[in-house]
Amino acid sequence: MSEYLTTRELADLLRIGERKAYDLASSGEVPCVRAMGKLLFPRVEVIAWLNASRSGPQVAEPPLPPIVAGSHDPLLDWALRESGSGLATYYDGSFDGLSRLGARTAQAAALHIHEEHGFNTQSLRDALGEAPVVLYEVSRRERGLLLAPGVSDIAGFDDLKARRVVLRQNSAASQRLFDAQLEAHGMTRDDLETLPACARTEEELAVALHDSKADAGFGLGALAGLYGLGFVPTHTERLDLAIWRRAYFDPPMQKLLRFMQSDRFAQRSAEFGGYDLAQMGSVHHNGASG
Repeated sequence: MSEYLTTRELADLLRIGERKAYDLASSGEVPCVRAMGKLLFPRVEVIAWLNASRSGPQVAEPPLPPIVAGSHDPLLDWALRESGSGLATYYDGSFDGLSRLGARTAQAAALHIHEEHGFNTQSLRDALGEAPVVLYEVSRRERGLLLAPGVSDIAGFDDLKARRVVLRQNSAASQRLFDAQLEAHGMTRDDLETLPACARTEEELAVALHDSKADAGFGLGALAGLYGLGFVPTHTERLDLAIWRRAYFDPPMQKLLRFMQSDRFAQRSAEFGGYDLAQMGSVHHNGASG
């Protein structure tokens, strides 16, 4: 599902003609962006715009599915299982998580989007405005170049040229950051020897390197020791859970959040390495609208 609607797709969604869709964009009535002379409409913002335009009696919203979407994190994934929360997972990257959160096909999404002045907050606002979503910090964690066993001649992004590299999917925040780093070092993906298939999770990336299918990948330091990989740290990032406020207080989510405050969670974090829990539980955004 694309993050952006075309004019025709918007018209189909609203059951209007394309001319009317253009008029809505020209008058500023519907959220839109212009790129390369083309009008595009952010899907989650259009849905939020439609919800804000609702009139008539208020009816109870349907229950949110017990799903945590977004980015894969091995520590959070372990906690979801060990806590007995009953929450299911659908990991396909931070940006996919934002889309699912906006479409209400998930009640929470794990995010680690690097922004000019921080992490996640502006991306959440851009996608959902001031919707009643809580941005809850899970941890700070180390990211960098994971190296396959025996690879010792890669010390930074400049050394990746012509090397075998495993990539993530485009909806993963780590892949967008990696592409930006390549550009900053005068490269593109075409300068690498990339695997035909991307790694859908952090763990898939680590397994591919452990099996020496590639020389390097842009992944989490927490997985280096577990899979016997080298690690060149390049970034520290903040991992947050964006949670619909009405799900935040439900028993499954509360069970998970309580478990994350436990000694077992702290011990597991130390065993992984590469995590900093000092500010866990900080709320970085609390949407106002209900």
